[in-house]
Amino acid sequence: MSAPAATPPADGHRMAPASTLGVLATLRRGIEVSPQLLHGWRVTLVLAVLAALGKVLVPVAVQQTVDSGILAEGGPDVGRVLTLTGAAALGLIGAAVCSALVNVRLFRSSENGLLALRTRAFRHVHDLSVLTQHTERRGSLVSRVTSDVDTISLFVQWGGIMLLVSVLQIVVATVLMAAYSWQLTLVVWLGFIPLLLVLQPLQKRVNGRYSAVRERYGAMLGAVSESVVGAETIRAYGAAARTQRRVDASVAATRRAMVRAQNLVSVVFSSGVLVANVVLALVVVVGTYLGVRGDLSVGRLLAFLFLVQLFTGPVQMATEILNELQNAVAGWRRVLGVLETPVAVTDPGATGVPSPRGPAGVALRGVHFAYPEGRRVLHDVDLDVPAGLSVAVVGATGSGKTTIARLVARLVDPETGQVLLDGTDLRDIPAADLRRRVVLVPQEGFLFDGTVAQNVAYGLRTPGGAPPDPADPRVREAVDALGLGPWVDELAAGLGTSVGQRGESLSAGERQLVALARAYLADPDVLLLDEATSAVDPATEVRIVRALEQLTEGRTTLTIAHRLSTAEAADLVVVVDEGRVVETGPHEELVAQDGTYAAMHAAWVAQTR
Repeated sequence: MSAPAATPPADGHRMAPASTLGVLATLRRGIEVSPQLLHGWRVTLVLAVLAALGKVLVPVAVQQTVDSGILAEGGPDVGRVLTLTGAAALGLIGAAVCSALVNVRLFRSSENGLLALRTRAFRHVHDLSVLTQHTERRGSLVSRVTSDVDTISLFVQWGGIMLLVSVLQIVVATVLMAAYSWQLTLVVWLGFIPLLLVLQPLQKRVNGRYSAVRERYGAMLGAVSESVVGAETIRAYGAAARTQRRVDASVAATRRAMVRAQNLVSVVFSSGVLVANVVLALVVVVGTYLGVRGDLSVGRLLAFLFLVQLFTGPVQMATEILNELQNAVAGWRRVLGVLETPVAVTDPGATGVPSPRGPAGVALRGVHFAYPEGRRVLHDVDLDVPAGLSVAVVGATGSGKTTIARLVARLVDPETGQVLLDGTDLRDIPAADLRRRVVLVPQEGFLFDGTVAQNVAYGLRTPGGAPPDPADPRVREAVDALGLGPWVDELAAGLGTSVGQRGESLSAGERQLVALARAYLADPDVLLLDEATSAVDPATEVRIVRALEQLTEGRTTLTIAHRLSTAEAADLVVVVDEGRVVETGPHEELVAQDGTYAAMHAAWVAQTR
């Protein structure tokens, strides 16, 4: 879990807005969260300088070969020509080796940095409360960890080194050009200065358009993933056409954003090409004039033309790389936006109060809770659940029953008040201890794509977070202990039967059976159940009821009861009405009081006759 954090602001559940940092500030912040990106940068920089110097060997060799070799006094000096060309060849080979080493080192350090960034972003998304996660579509959240990081990867692995080499090449080429002809160097820079002045505001516009691309891309992933997950519902309601239109609209919006960005990028790049060609033409004209006047030798003019190519090429490359930088910065801002989102449910870690295993009592003291941008759903709730008792929480839909279970599982924290486990505030208990002691089984048991055994084994506690072994004999023991052996044996491949994505190869009741076996393996002290027997066939309901009898035996159990038959069998019934606990007591006692529960029970009995 995440490190302890300060109490978030009132709107801490909301996803952090896009960062308003500038490009350099964003890059600095990105390097702060991924320092591995700069690992060994000094050696890489030296190699990059050597690679850039190697590229200017050709112009120098041309100038020396022409002026002191081919046009030497007394005729061509073949030996000097061979010596110079051989030295240039060796230099180019050395530069190529340096360039290759730069690429290898940069790729290695960038992958390490991006691995850390991707892992950190995913972990932070995982640490965010379920309420925070619900403020954005899951597809959009996934894009923060995948495609947005990919844009950073593309720039760091290719654009970063090319930008570095390009800048070095421009500097070295400028120095040599000035050594050969300050007049032509002035022509070159006067030609490019207007482009540089225009480039800065254009880059800001490019950044804005790429930010829109990243946002549209995340929205598109959200729309697509939602339609895939909800495919069954879409077909059932004949909503394929309007869903397709919605997805198409999202895809089209992404396309429009990309086209707008690329149109501007094309203008920037084409401007660089145009200026480069104009500058080259001016250099030829002015250089020829200087040569005719005797101010410039043939070798120097040829070398200068090569240097102009070495100058203009990196300038054009730099404009393209800067465009990619804007895309990367837009992605980086979205990733940083996730990392800067406050973690509402923090883990005290080693500074917390240890919570040893054993019979557990749960209590709520003066609890108030409201969902983000919604009404308050719990009002000054006080509740005691003694250790070892089976407690049923009943009430109308929207009364706050499920919220109580979420608070006890610490999926959310109360706005005010305390939720206590054995007298200790849950906020003070290390997450590892809490997850060992408290387990929530939701109404629809979520299953991962895999086999029945793999999903049951998910409840095993493994050292160091190692993957659980589905072949562990405890998996079969758990199934048999809950009386589910005959049902498992009827499956196509027994425990090896594939459950499909989200468990869709099994019925709702069968998914719940697997979830109960998983909870049994987790062996919690406090079991939270969102009853799921109201929508299953009678045979499966019998299996679930029998499994629950074994699962809840000897444990503190808090059940969100949707059917009052569950309340009848509980040791204690808690009645919640409009966010308040209005009645607490055994079933018989509450029925005799002729209060809220008695009215609910009488209505239920009348309906079931």
